[in-house]
Amino acid sequence: MTPRERADEAFRAAYGGEPTLRVQAPGRVNLIGEHTDYNDGFVLPCAIDFGTRIAARPRPPGDDQIQIVAADHDGEIDRFRCAAHIPRREPGTWANYARGMVQMLVARGLPLGGADLAVAGNVPQGAGLSSSASFEVAVGQAFKALYGLALTPTELALAAQRAENEFVGCNCGIMDQLISARGEAGHALLIDCRSLESTPVPVPGDLAVMIVHSRVKRGLVDSEYNTRRQQCEAAARHYGVPALRDLDLAALEAGAAGLSDVTYRRARHVVTENARTLAAAEALAAGDLAALGVLMAASHTSMRDDFEITVPAVDRLVEVLQQAIGPQGGARMTGGGFGGCVVALLPWARVDTVRAAVEAGYRPPGGGEATVWVCAASAGAGPG
Repeated sequence: MTPRERADEAFRAAYGGEPTLRVQAPGRVNLIGEHTDYNDGFVLPCAIDFGTRIAARPRPPGDDQIQIVAADHDGEIDRFRCAAHIPRREPGTWANYARGMVQMLVARGLPLGGADLAVAGNVPQGAGLSSSASFEVAVGQAFKALYGLALTPTELALAAQRAENEFVGCNCGIMDQLISARGEAGHALLIDCRSLESTPVPVPGDLAVMIVHSRVKRGLVDSEYNTRRQQCEAAARHYGVPALRDLDLAALEAGAAGLSDVTYRRARHVVTENARTLAAAEALAAGDLAALGVLMAASHTSMRDDFEITVPAVDRLVEVLQQAIGPQGGARMTGGGFGGCVVALLPWARVDTVRAAVEAGYRPPGGGEATVWVCAASAGAGPG
């Protein structure tokens, strides 16, 4: 069954009736621009055709109970009141993402009421494709639709980020929620993480977005993420700028005296990655797959050598993909690092050949095979 069908089925089973509306919010993949978001830099993600579906109906006026049934968690139901203070469940519980989202909407002074919701999704879990942001944004979109909330897509994304930061306890940037809320079908979005302005970048119709899961479980992400963030902040202080986004390579090199080699290399990754992201947006818009491939390869090399967030198995997977794709496209690790997924851009006509090359040339360290998904650049949150 599709996520929509599963959400409808779970709704009927839990509530004995039909939903009055349905919404969706997509996952995402970042094409280029890694660890630039918290440095006020640029990212180039696209929403993908994997996401979260919610079937919903309001409860009677004056009834402030919220019920959410999770089709993907054996029909588990979470119940809580729509209030200024919503208690947390135990850490790691799916319900905290929904509870946090509702609390942040209430904190904005928006007129919410009770609701019955059923949720189902198909964003691969633990793959770095933003299943949590998709869920948060979908919950917000459901209440926006149920109660006619005056909430722009950017405001929806900011509320979802705040829910993850303050309620769930994950200090993420804004990219995941913003692309889920504001994605455009057939386009990537070049996002300025300082101003939150975005520019749609058309994805050529003959270009496939391939995501390959290395089957390396992402380790060290939280501790190493915090370390990298501290190193980037230290570099910005050294140069006397608000964020590394405010440096170019010439300024970085000119002022490097007194900076440790490690911190310098961390900063060099961010500075050069920002430049690559802007160039990649131009190459994608022009359909210049050769230039795009060069930029993706340079991004991966920088993540491996300067930012040191790749692992040997992921490096091998990228090598297999780059060799199979050739000059018409490219591949790079995507996400926080230390495992997870690789993103590749290539002509649709080469998808079968490249998939076969991955099956023949790559084996995860734990055995088995990599998982390959082929996606389309999709629309952001809305009716579902």
